[in-house]
Amino acid sequence: MSSSHVLSRRRRAYRARSEHGTRGPVWLFDLDNTLHRASHAIFPRINRAMTAYIVEKLGLPHDEANRLRFAYTERYGAVLLGLIRHHAIDPHEFLARVHELPPLAEVLRAERGVARLMAGLPGRKILLTNAPAHYAMPIVEALGIRRHFERCVSIEDMADRRAWRAKPDATMLRRLLVREGLAPERTWLVEDTRSHLKHLRHFGIKTVWITGHLPARNSFGKVMPRSGRPHYVDIKVQSLRELRACLAIGEGAKRVKAVRQSNPNR
Repeated sequence: MSSSHVLSRRRRAYRARSEHGTRGPVWLFDLDNTLHRASHAIFPRINRAMTAYIVEKLGLPHDEANRLRFAYTERYGAVLLGLIRHHAIDPHEFLARVHELPPLAEVLRAERGVARLMAGLPGRKILLTNAPAHYAMPIVEALGIRRHFERCVSIEDMADRRAWRAKPDATMLRRLLVREGLAPERTWLVEDTRSHLKHLRHFGIKTVWITGHLPARNSFGKVMPRSGRPHYVDIKVQSLRELRACLAIGEGAKRVKAVRQSNPNR
């Protein structure tokens, strides 16, 4: 990591703390199908690339490779982790091969005014994505929201000396909270993936389930659940616009106000 990158990150962190203080909420934002509609064109492209990679490296038939991709996603949170654990693949090669982006103007779909909506959310913001940096950064730049994030934590950043990690890994989140000085009761995880919200809420963080970018069915034809509000979800919304409205009035406002009023000595 270059010294200029570290310096710019420190400046963003200082600016965020100066603007929002240390008592406001901290938002951990997922990227795909949370801040943009990855299921429109980007996810189908990545899914095909992952399956093709498995076919090539493991010598499996296409349908079996596809099933393995789905199974590893469900079990480990990321296909990469299953391939490392069971097949000793090169993680850097895998990430580079399957996360090649087409021209974003052709495929990127997001909520109108996403940059303005992000700017209107009070508190610090950190991007937390299971995608690699070379994929995530061009997307947040194209969305015009890079400047709103104090830090961007990609799957490479989640790895430690012992293992590669990804959401919903408990060790990864615990270290992130300590490293960034985040109090769980003031931290909100904004995600489209319910299993991530369910597993990581055990740390005492608050959870936002955002559903507006979810497809009706996944790449295997399985219906994607979007109805109801599970007990581990504090706020359920369809969009950032709805989240902002929820924070302005009603139960959402009460929850964020309670966060701001907690720990008065911080």
